[in-house]
Amino acid sequence: MTDTILETRGLTKHYGGVHALSDASFTLRRGEHVAIMGDNGAGKSTFVRQITGVERPTRGQIIFDGVEHTFESPIEAREAGIETVFQNLALADDLDVPSNLFLGREKFRFRLGPFSILDKKAMREASLQALVKTGVKIPNLMNTIRNMSGGQRQCVAIARTAAFKSKLVIMDEPTAALGVQETAQVENIIRTLKEAGEPLILISHNMRQVFDLVDRVVVFRRGRIVANLRKQETSGEDVVSYITGAKTGSEFEGAA
Repeated sequence: MTDTILETRGLTKHYGGVHALSDASFTLRRGEHVAIMGDNGAGKSTFVRQITGVERPTRGQIIFDGVEHTFESPIEAREAGIETVFQNLALADDLDVPSNLFLGREKFRFRLGPFSILDKKAMREASLQALVKTGVKIPNLMNTIRNMSGGQRQCVAIARTAAFKSKLVIMDEPTAALGVQETAQVENIIRTLKEAGEPLILISHNMRQVFDLVDRVVVFRRGRIVANLRKQETSGEDVVSYITGAKTGSEFEGAA
């Protein structure tokens, strides 16, 4: 088993004549938390869509847990062990917590086509375990998502990553629409994942949050990686200079 959980080599995505992502080579070690930063349109979300199976890259390689993958869908990426909390959360408003956690991966007491019976007890118990693992507090599991606060919704989406044996968690702007208390709760969950040794990729514009939570910062600009910075060796001002184009990492001199 290698120390690397995820590696991309020359990952590229073109939409016709638009080069949304170009030659992105990225490495994530086991247990490491890395932030991806950049201005709007820098290629951050495009990069995540390629490694989570939402889109197929134009070219390049994705090596996850020592195996090269070509994910055809997010379901394939999840089955491999990549759990993603997307910016839109991807929750079903009219379903309760266990139903959302197991959406598409339901447990059955027995399966017989339209006469199949769900194992609701097993899903409820597994949901409770996932909430305990992430430190999420939801007073009523049977409450529908529609009746929950923004923070509770975000926590349910994050808890979904812990309900299964994930090898990598990816969070896309997990606190962008949350208040101070709800943001603190999500950040505590991220710290819990760190203590458990689970690797994480965090996409965020929040500089304070990034420096509080991650080990390393990777900066995207115009679809290219332009900096790979260890947190202890950089500053917020330095990161901003890479985001705006004032600086480019020496190993990325050919980048935009």
